[in-house]
Amino acid sequence: MEKFNIRVYGLLVNEKQEVLVADEFEFGMQFTKFPGGGLELGEGLIDGLKREWMEELGQEIEVTEHFYTTDFFQQSGFHPNQQLISIYYMVKTISDFKVSISTKPFDFIEKDGEMLSFRWIKLNEQTEKHLTFSIDKIVVKRLAEQFEG
Repeated sequence: MEKFNIRVYGLLVNEKQEVLVADEFEFGMQFTKFPGGGLELGEGLIDGLKREWMEELGQEIEVTEHFYTTDFFQQSGFHPNQQLISIYYMVKTISDFKVSISTKPFDFIEKDGEMLSFRWIKLNEQTEKHLTFSIDKIVVKRLAEQFEG
């Protein structure tokens, strides 16, 4: 491993017990993950998350609580020489929710050269099968368990 890759993600759950996910096309592959992304040098976690949400969704958010931080070794799927550390926060929107929502996976809209779309997935329907990356699968399973109880 040459360096750490720190990622920060926001978990937005609506009144129907659905969580917002992002479908993306990057590095020659399609994948589904939570909205968020890489922390920039000199940036705090929450500032980085707010920036990522503005860049990807054009949506202002407030962080309500820390939810999960990777607590095991995870190699980056895109950069094999990097160790991935992912931090997840529960978020709520500050302004009216104005994000265009798709009803099917990978219904891409090109924005600033990126291919992405957003959709809701139900927390009570084996949601881990809807996500691509192993850490996200752990997080959504924990999230579903929290909202069951």
